[in-house]
Amino acid sequence: MRSVIRIVLWIALIVVTGLAFVVRVRYGGGQPYPDVTGAPILSGNELETVLSYPEPIGNVAMSADGRGFFTVHPESRPEGAKLLEFRDGAALPYPSEALQDDLFQTPLGVAVDRQHRLWIIDHGKHGFDTPRLVAIDLLTHEVVHDHVFDNTAAPGGSFLQDLQISPDGRTVFIADASFWRQRPAIVVHDVSTATDRRVLENHPSVSAQDWIISTPAKKMTFFGGLAAMKPGIDGIAVTPDGAWLAYGAMSHDTLYRVPTTALLDKSLGDLALASRIEALGRKPLSDGLSADLEGGIWITDVEHGAVLRMSPGGELETWIETPRIRWADALSFGPDGWLYLADSAIPDQVMRSKSHIASQAPYYIFRFRPGIEGVPGH
Repeated sequence: MRSVIRIVLWIALIVVTGLAFVVRVRYGGGQPYPDVTGAPILSGNELETVLSYPEPIGNVAMSADGRGFFTVHPESRPEGAKLLEFRDGAALPYPSEALQDDLFQTPLGVAVDRQHRLWIIDHGKHGFDTPRLVAIDLLTHEVVHDHVFDNTAAPGGSFLQDLQISPDGRTVFIADASFWRQRPAIVVHDVSTATDRRVLENHPSVSAQDWIISTPAKKMTFFGGLAAMKPGIDGIAVTPDGAWLAYGAMSHDTLYRVPTTALLDKSLGDLALASRIEALGRKPLSDGLSADLEGGIWITDVEHGAVLRMSPGGELETWIETPRIRWADALSFGPDGWLYLADSAIPDQVMRSKSHIASQAPYYIFRFRPGIEGVPGH
């Protein structure tokens, strides 16, 4: 009997060791990333708190008339309203919490287009349930677009988590960071036909490089270092003229852009499309992006609580850097030149207990005014 138990234990040890090896090879490893920030143009005093909230913030979107919306980050496993509108320091479910129960599972990315519609992307529990794209008319408060992705556009293990809309409102560009599946891509959604194309899947420009994200609060590794947080394409931004889609993988050293005409050209295969990609310049390990009217791309730095701007020529300048920002996530320009920032505090919520998440509250939306105008909602 003892020999049988010994054999079973040895088999279990071999299986566990094998699984650990597979996880380490697939998800682990990585090197520290060099700090690319410089001396900030603004001090931390220019960073205003717009909203404090008891649950972690996901993404933020501003409308041209100053209405603000945010999601509660799905990785924090929220139990109440998941999409809210904030006004004068208060937050209310938008739409009603009852309607949200029918619409959403894991909403994260939000954006307001020039047609006064609020768009929400729901990754559907990383593609294993119901990935969904919803638009709400901000004038009538009615759902005007409700699209469920099939598994060719959002397969199991996908992570549809950021989106931008073309100026004419006809196309939605969606970033699949694909942390679990590790086949990141851009999804192009045609609003009028409700059809999707998945492009540039696993191209080096949308894929993670071998960097380990490290913040003052936590190095982003898990299971005793067996796995590291290394997502693919995360932030995306459409230039105000609609000509370019700028994008960057979170764990990647370069910001890229591709013509939107190429993304819309169904005759182009991935090889032909890839030939149209341009490298803009070196970036920090980043999350959200936003484009301004002067051709610059604003980039969050998730390691240093910073927001940087890349000029049209590819030069980086640091605008703000402060320990008040735990994880610089989504960016959205609002009226009067204000740039809004969602601080999702990822180290304090991903794979954390609900009690830990509650103990680290409140969570914040900030804003600052860089003196450069952007398009509200972008």
